[in-house]
Amino acid sequence: MNKQQTYKFIISGGGTGGHIYPAIAIANELKSRYPNSEFLFVGAKDRMEMEKVPQAGFKIEGLWISGIQRNLSFKNLKFPLKLVSSLMKSRKLIARFKPDAAIGTGGYASAAVLKVAAMKRIPCLIQEQNSYPGITNTWLSKNVQKICTAYDGMENFFPKSKIVQTGNPVRQDLLDVSGKKKEAMEFFKLDASKKTILVLGGSLGARKINQLVDKALPLIKKEGLQLLWQCGKLYQEKYADRTTEIVQVHPFLNRMDLAYAAADIIISRAGALSVSELCLVGKPVIFIPSPNVSEDHQTKNALSISGKGAAILLREKDADTEFEKTIFELLNTTEKQKQLSENIKKLAKPNATKDIVDEVEKLIQTIS
Repeated sequence: MNKQQTYKFIISGGGTGGHIYPAIAIANELKSRYPNSEFLFVGAKDRMEMEKVPQAGFKIEGLWISGIQRNLSFKNLKFPLKLVSSLMKSRKLIARFKPDAAIGTGGYASAAVLKVAAMKRIPCLIQEQNSYPGITNTWLSKNVQKICTAYDGMENFFPKSKIVQTGNPVRQDLLDVSGKKKEAMEFFKLDASKKTILVLGGSLGARKINQLVDKALPLIKKEGLQLLWQCGKLYQEKYADRTTEIVQVHPFLNRMDLAYAAADIIISRAGALSVSELCLVGKPVIFIPSPNVSEDHQTKNALSISGKGAAILLREKDADTEFEKTIFELLNTTEKQKQLSENIKKLAKPNATKDIVDEVEKLIQTIS
């Protein structure tokens, strides 16, 4: 492909950061290769992509679309109307923008955009972050030319001939956290002679993980450990007064690369992007997946890692009795830490974003 060529890319993914950030990463890689190209994002009105995408420097249009409620709800009566509205607006956007390729990373808005693009014979690629695909990508899989995945076994859900295992896009500042240990200790004012536990529950927070950590604080202090605790902004007020000389409570962590670098072990949810980042970081991990997400995909993500001896899976239903025991057994077993670290590093896909964009290039080549 001619690197001076101008292309038009329509990109859709949203509802959660797990869909939005991969979409932005793919757009940035395309922009670096083809700086004269044009980009149009399409998201769902009133969802976080309408804020995050413009912050990243891209234009976005919003569709009137939302998911089907899993319980009986009057909101579901509006879904057919919303779907028709979104398909109609997608047709108008595509007719006006005339994209050379359409890229979807999940979320209901991408269902409408990619469906219309496929009908117009525009080359289409979707990227599935999880080990168990969402409704949108499953629905689109018959219509698109290429499906970029992060896990083994995705031929159980998608046509095998379309699958390319690329991994998930991750932050490039995580490629070498091992060389940032000293900087991390200074940044967080930690004692290099003490072991550090990093707890991650996501930007909003994880209620159960926070409760478990709070209950374990006396033992953590007794053992002389240090704690970097990202409690999430929903729980900031509740746990702010737990901060001491060895316990740091943060609503969120701006320097995740340094937080990872400081950690000896990590306790985390098992969202797709978190799992991909942790593979790259290569530290011993205890996953406590949220059981409250669609299709229980966090548990499936965690199982795909723990099943390879690359992490410890602790289910919420077992955590009340097993949490402290699991942490201290891991901290006291150097060999286990080493084994987990080595195994999880083998699963890392540091070139995921570039590999995905390579697939986009191949698609455009087929029509050039």
